[in-house]
Amino acid sequence: MKKNLRVLILTPTTLPDISGNAISAERWRQSLIGKGLFVRVIATTNLDADNLVKNIESTKADVVHAHHVSKAGGLFLDQKIIEQYDGLPLVVSPAGTDILSQDGQVHNLNTIVARVCRRACIIVTQGEWTANRLATLFPDLKNRILHVPKTYTWFGDDSFDLRKITGWSPKHFVFFLPAGIRPVKRNLETLIAMRSVYELRPHVRLVFAGKPLDQDYAARFQEELERQSEFAQWIPIIPHGSMRSAYATVDVVINSSSSEGLSNAVLEAIGAGKPILASDIPGNRWPIIGRENVPACGLLFELSDKNDFIRQALKLVDDGQLRNELNKAGRDRASKWPGVDAEASGLIYAYEEAIRRQHKRTLNL
Repeated sequence: MKKNLRVLILTPTTLPDISGNAISAERWRQSLIGKGLFVRVIATTNLDADNLVKNIESTKADVVHAHHVSKAGGLFLDQKIIEQYDGLPLVVSPAGTDILSQDGQVHNLNTIVARVCRRACIIVTQGEWTANRLATLFPDLKNRILHVPKTYTWFGDDSFDLRKITGWSPKHFVFFLPAGIRPVKRNLETLIAMRSVYELRPHVRLVFAGKPLDQDYAARFQEELERQSEFAQWIPIIPHGSMRSAYATVDVVINSSSSEGLSNAVLEAIGAGKPILASDIPGNRWPIIGRENVPACGLLFELSDKNDFIRQALKLVDDGQLRNELNKAGRDRASKWPGVDAEASGLIYAYEEAIRRQHKRTLNL
């Protein structure tokens, strides 16, 4: 490894936001610093080309890692960046919404994503489905795709008892949906569907955690939440150092997204030994269902079928033995995952390979 390798990570949001992008970037920052790298993480929200130039210069970056191709890597299509930093090694890591639109359909290839991926030296994928999908979408870029298995970590053990905060008792059965409030996460649709579960099982409760990321959608969500306040609450911010404690105080974790690469919340829920109720989309199938002869650690529901969500939720409420089996399967699976050290080593290899390939490109010009 080059001595004192300097890395600038661009991501749509940073902590204290509890978005998946922010959590991944912070996990990488800590583990890479632990291996001797200089790492700076900046949010790309409201970041323009001039400010990106200042950050590249002040970091003295050897390589830039854009985490989320369209929202972070798109800056590398700006003419000013092209002119000044065409020789700067670029690594990108796609998100689920880079490959799929919010309704779950594959993006047209003539997009920002395609252009940024062709600019990048290395494309890091963290979910097997994402790696396979990218290889299908961009067959000419197969040799740039590097799979670095994703992991999870806890950033602290601060107490955060969701039952105490919400005023719910141990007799209540609590579902937990940790995600920013935006259409792709389907918070509003889940709230509406959970009403039917509550009517059938009045001891059921639902708590959301996440900042409003789409103001119009969040306004409609909040209006509906007021109508459903007898069984549902919303906590916009949970410090990430408290997430382990928050998971420990709920019964089931929900992921209702229409598009995911590989959700941090799903991995955390599995690691916390909590059963998961998740939308049946490619990014959720592998971590929850796994491979043949590997026990599932959650249940999937069909996105287009509200009744299927209700059926699967009721199974989890009513069947304690099923929940225990899913809990055990999740803990067993998490114990076999590579840790943050292995993930950091994979990223370092990606950065070094990007530098080597960019040098080769420059020599061939």
